[in-house]
Amino acid sequence: MKLAVVGGGSTYTPELIDGFARLRDTLPITELVLVDPAAERLELVGGLARRIFAKQGHDGKVVTTSDLDAGVEGADAVLLQLRVGGQAAREQDETWPLECGCVGQETTGAGGLAKALRTVPVVLDIAERVRRTNPDAWIIDFTNPVGIVTRALLQAGHKAVGLCNVAIGFQRKFAALLGVTPSEVHLDHVGLNHLTWERSVRLGGPEGENVLPRLLAEHGDAIADDLRLPRPVLDRLGVVPSYYLRYFYAHDEVVRELGTKPSRAAEVAAMERELLEMYGDPALDEKPALLAKRGGAFYSEAAVDLAASLLGGGGSPYQVVNTYNNGTLPFLPDDAVIETQAVVGAHGATPLPVAPVDPLYAGLVANVTAYEELALEAALRGGRDRVFKALLAHPLVGQYAYADGLTDRLIAHNREHLAWV
Repeated sequence: MKLAVVGGGSTYTPELIDGFARLRDTLPITELVLVDPAAERLELVGGLARRIFAKQGHDGKVVTTSDLDAGVEGADAVLLQLRVGGQAAREQDETWPLECGCVGQETTGAGGLAKALRTVPVVLDIAERVRRTNPDAWIIDFTNPVGIVTRALLQAGHKAVGLCNVAIGFQRKFAALLGVTPSEVHLDHVGLNHLTWERSVRLGGPEGENVLPRLLAEHGDAIADDLRLPRPVLDRLGVVPSYYLRYFYAHDEVVRELGTKPSRAAEVAAMERELLEMYGDPALDEKPALLAKRGGAFYSEAAVDLAASLLGGGGSPYQVVNTYNNGTLPFLPDDAVIETQAVVGAHGATPLPVAPVDPLYAGLVANVTAYEELALEAALRGGRDRVFKALLAHPLVGQYAYADGLTDRLIAHNREHLAWV
């Protein structure tokens, strides 16, 4: 089995490699190709990857290359984890929206739109090259904004599934609090990528006992602290929102916070420099503890599970993925991409039936879905007016003066990445 990772020079990659090594019985990789144009980073990451495989007794071959076509040729699955513009572009996404009094974040709001505009054309080009080289390969997208990118891939006819680590993070945390194994925890996880709620937590499968009320009663303070939301908010909602919902539920508070501290991009860039120095140590043969602060917790387990199921292996029967709605949420178009529990196999991902969604959540989901449709249109066709309309539709923007100012700033900061400017 051959897997290719596009963006393989990312400092995330050793997390993925560790999972491939530990879970080799679930996903028996014989060849792993790390593809990245940044040759120096790629060799550092590739060297550590080989040492991790060797230490854990994995006999698969690790290959590094900057040649995309050669790297994906013959691959059974291609995992996308790229960042167009690097941390420098992320730094901009997190700062210029604050000038208009809006959240600056890499996947949400105006910064998220900028990332989508830079990313969608690049990902579609990669996917077309994968299709020419190997039309049967599955594309697993971990590249943000996952919902918009996955929708672009599916609309272009690619065999694609989107993946995020939010759900598996909740599954692992809840399992630890309950004293059970993660496989026993089934989430009623519903919404869009980075806009989801856990409406129930069931033990043993979709029909098991709902223990969410017990979790909130016994561990509500700890859960609220993790989400940085007040405990009474969770009690009144009776659900556990994704931590990204804080950008919506406490927007002005978050904007004030972001204006008084270094950006997350600056923190990550410093961390990456330290990680790459570690990766160059020939004695290092495991992922360093610092990597846990980089983000992407449990990403490797989720990726292995999804790839194993898509390739006919031993993945979990139910997984939270990003895929076409196809009537699952009746208030959304069929071609909207939702994030929910699905049955995953060689056919792809089929969402499980979802109980009716409370208007409190459905309204926001419908609003952001409309924004995502406009954002994808802007990414595919360009034009200032399309960017303006997408921003005006976003619930974190929503005023024409803000949308105008943000449009000008977005274009000014992304000229080198926008072919239509």
